[in-house]
Amino acid sequence: MITYAPLFATMKEKKISTYRLINYYNMSRGLIDRLKHDRPITTTTIETLCDILECNVEDVLKYYPDK
Repeated sequence: MITYAPLFATMKEKKISTYRLINYYNMSRGLIDRLKHDRPITTTTIETLCDILECNVEDVLKYYPDK
């Protein structure tokens, strides 16, 4: 399972809100919902988030093996 919990911690650290992602970086509300509920997203989106936040992939997502 992949979780995007690190993303929200990174956003808080970088002082970038979901409002800012939606209104300044043109991310959709649907994408934000997908992230909040740990649903699949594309690698292009991960790359975009890393560019916006100036961070590494590990700062956006974490993998946990399914039991």
